[in-house]
Amino acid sequence: MTSSTNYDGVELNEGSIYGGTEGAWCSEALEMSVGKIPFLEAVNGSTVLLPCIYSSCIGIKDLYFNWQFNDNGTMRKVCEGVIPTETVEPHVNVYKDRVEFIGSSKTSNISILLWNVTFDDEGEYTCFGRNPKEKGKNHSAIFTLIVVDELKVVDNTLTIIIASAVGGAIGLLMAFMLLKNFTLYVLAKIEEKNKECLVSSSGIDNTENGLSGSKVDSKATPKKA
Repeated sequence: MTSSTNYDGVELNEGSIYGGTEGAWCSEALEMSVGKIPFLEAVNGSTVLLPCIYSSCIGIKDLYFNWQFNDNGTMRKVCEGVIPTETVEPHVNVYKDRVEFIGSSKTSNISILLWNVTFDDEGEYTCFGRNPKEKGKNHSAIFTLIVVDELKVVDNTLTIIIASAVGGAIGLLMAFMLLKNFTLYVLAKIEEKNKECLVSSSGIDNTENGLSGSKVDSKATPKKA
């Protein structure tokens, strides 16, 4: 059964939060995000960014967060900290070598850098957050790190061939349309010239045959003596 709470005559279901000052409804007051692409392929020995940002439509107070690494089923804490308010930077405890916290409460950022990654660093990293304003509700997002010897070179040969074929087809179509329009233009001019010649020839024939429009010499009738 879903529980509900009544605030000023407004009934709220469990899991819904109403921001009275802004007058806005929030289905999730706190949200953790690792970006639209939640994975990264990195070369062994490189330095990578593990991104995570948070957002809350009701604000934060003493927001607790941490990063955890899934080590073959065992969750190992990478770092953790508490953000008192939006304008106060957190004190962060780091528990894993080669990890640097680069986040800031001013930008709602709790990202970390992992220096000189090794194959042992490959796996899932969980960005976790809990806002006391939500009465202990937990939120998290998972980012997957893949470590390789070298990045694969993408073969674009097929793409280039397809693009060239499409471009050639478009070029031929444009050339055909231009040739067609030019041919129609020439034919129209020839037809127009033929009509002019036909009208001119018809006028000459009428004149020679003494038809209307032609001049006929008339002789005066001699007077009777």
